[in-house]
Parts: sequence; structure tokens; C-alpha cells
Amino acid sequence: MKEIKCPNCQTVFKIDDDSYYEILKQIKDEELEKERTVLEQKYEKELQLQKEKFDAQFKALQQETQVKEKEWMIQEERLKHSLMQEKEKELQSMQEEVSNLKNQIQLSKAQSELENEKIAHRFEKEKEEMEREKQELVNKYALELKSKDEMIEYYKDMKLRLSTKMLGETLEQHCEIQFNQLRATGFQNSYFEKDNDASQGSKGDYIFKEFDEDGNEIISIMFEMKNEADKTTTKKTNESFLKELDKDRNQKHCEYAVLVSLLEPESELYNSGIVDMSHRYDKMYVIRPQFFIPMITILRNVALKNVQIRKELEAIKEQNIDITHFEEKMMDFKEGFLKNVDVASRKFQSAVDEIDKTILHLQKVRENLLASDRQLHIANKKVDNLSIRSLTYKNPTMQKMFKEQKGK
Repeated sequence: MKEIKCPNCQTVFKIDDDSYYEILKQIKDEELEKERTVLEQKYEKELQLQKEKFDAQFKALQQETQVKEKEWMIQEERLKHSLMQEKEKELQSMQEEVSNLKNQIQLSKAQSELENEKIAHRFEKEKEEMEREKQELVNKYALELKSKDEMIEYYKDMKLRLSTKMLGETLEQHCEIQFNQLRATGFQNSYFEKDNDASQGSKGDYIFKEFDEDGNEIISIMFEMKNEADKTTTKKTNESFLKELDKDRNQKHCEYAVLVSLLEPESELYNSGIVDMSHRYDKMYVIRPQFFIPMITILRNVALKNVQIRKELEAIKEQNIDITHFEEKMMDFKEGFLKNVDVASRKFQSAVDEIDKTILHLQKVRENLLASDRQLHIANKKVDNLSIRSLTYKNPTMQKMFKEQKGK
């Protein structure tokens, strides 16, 4: 027998063992049920709190993600817009520089062409002036040729009155006197002397040379004087002296050769005054004595004009060289410009790549957030699927207690 005490009235009862254990079992069952209920309530409350916490964190994370995405999108658009504006400004500036340089080149070429045209026009004008002067001289000499008969008669009379040697010397002296009369005024930079150098077997009569202000020789002429009374040779034609004159001219390195002749007085060809023999010997002329000074003047003026033209051509050449240097500088600038464009393009592409990397990073963050969202959903499902059955799964003791409780 067992004694138990009523918790309310404090009365002591005696009961048998079976009843005692049955009451004890009921009490334990009630206590277990209370504990189970408390545990379930506590667990459900904790799960609810955890779920609310997860939900709040997830919402906050979603909001933060949306804000970050908007900020990144705004920054990306701003960066792209800023980069595009900078590149457009750089390209516009470079295009303006190229346009300015092209305009400068065109202007320079136009100026050079204009200057060349001016020089060519001046050259043509001077050429026409020379032709005019030449024609005037021809006309002038044509008038003088009218007196050829008188001159021929004069020399014929001189030939009759003077000896052969004397006549030859008088022709040379006549030419020398004519030159010396004009030497001080018209031939200050000239050399005119007898050719006394016969070391190579022969010699001419006179050598004329003209020099510029720097002392450079600009023209040289070998003169030979011949007349009918000359007994040094049996040759009576001008043609017979040309070969020897050409030889003497080459030995003394003279540019021109001029035969001043009284031979063939009846020849219409030679009586015309100046005969060009360049078809036989280079730069060779046959003239009558009255054309001695005019011939020197013509050849000297032509030489001076050639020197002036050469200087102008050298100046034009220098200008062309300057234009070439300018074009070379332009090509250097073009190459540098292309390099700058290439560097700018590569930097722009690098910036775009960095933006793409940032976008990929944001996509990874987004994927992580979505993965976190999926995990939260899985956690919510697990909370929703939580039950007494799942808690007592593979727990025989708890299963037995719940079955006994349900059986009652």
C-alpha cells in the first residue's frame, strides 16, 4: 500500500501499488505534456522571430541592392557620358587643329604658287624685254649696216695706204683703243689683254673676261683679228681660221670665241655684221670690226642675266625646300596625331572594359543576393514544414509519448 497526500485538503490516502503508479503516470504525462507544449510554443516563437528577422534582413538587403543597382547605373551612365564628352571634345579639338594645318598648307602652297607665278611672269617679262632689246639692237645695227659700204671702202683705202703688217696691227690697235675708251665707264670689272702665252704652240690675239662683285668669272671670250693683207697665212677665208681659233679657245678655257675679220669683204653673209658659227663650233661668232664693242656688250649682258636667273632659281629652289620641310613637319604631326588618337582609343576601350568589369561585379553581387533570397525561401519552407511529427522523427521515446497522449 502507498500513501499519498492530497495537495488541496492535505488528506492522506492509502492506495494500492497499481493505482499509485497509474496516478504517478498521469502526473508525469501531464508534466510531459506541459513541458512539450511549452517547448513547442517556445520553439515556434523562436522560429517566428527568426523568420521575421530573416524577412526583415532580406527586405533590407533587397532595398539596399536596388539602391546600389540604381547608384551603379547612374554612375555608369555618368561615366559613359563624361567619357564620351571628353573624347568628343578631344576629337573636335584635333579635327580643328588638322583643319587649321590643312588651311595653312593650302595657304602656303597658294602663296608659293603665286610667288612662282610672279617669278615666272617676271622671267617672261624680262625675257620679252631682252627680246625687245635684242630687236632694238638688231634694228640699230641694221641701220648701222647701211654704212657697211663706206666702211668697206674705208678699209680698202686703208689697205692700199698701209703695209700688210701695219694694217694687221692697226686692226688690233683699233679694237684695243675702242675697248680702252669705255673701260673706265662700262667695263670696271673686266679683263682685256693680249694673249701672249704661246706655250702650247699657238695663241689668240686678245682675251676678255668679266667678273662679278665677288670676283667670280661670269664670261670669257677669245678674240682673233684677221684682215686680207695678213701674210702670215695664205688663207683668205674666215672659215679657214675657225678650227685654230676653237683650239686656242679650248686651251685657254674661254667660253666664247670671236673672229674679228676684214676677210671676204664682198661676202653678203659676213657683211651683215654678226654671224653665228655655233653650228660648226660651239659659241663661236664672226664679226666685222664695227661690232667689236656691241658683241662684247651683248655677250656680257646675256651672262649677267643668266647669273641673275640662276640666283632667282636658287631662291625658288630654297622656297621649295622650305615647303618640303613644312610638309615633313606636317607628316610628323600627322603621325603624332594618329598615335594620340590610338592612345585615346585604347584608354577609352580600357575605361569601357573597367565598366564591363564593374557590371560583371554587380551581376555577381546580384546573383549572390538572389542566392541569399533562395536560401531564405528554403528556410521559410523549412519553418512552414516544421511539425511534431518531424520533430519526433527517428525519436522512439517522443513518438511513444505522443502516441500514448493521443490514445488518451
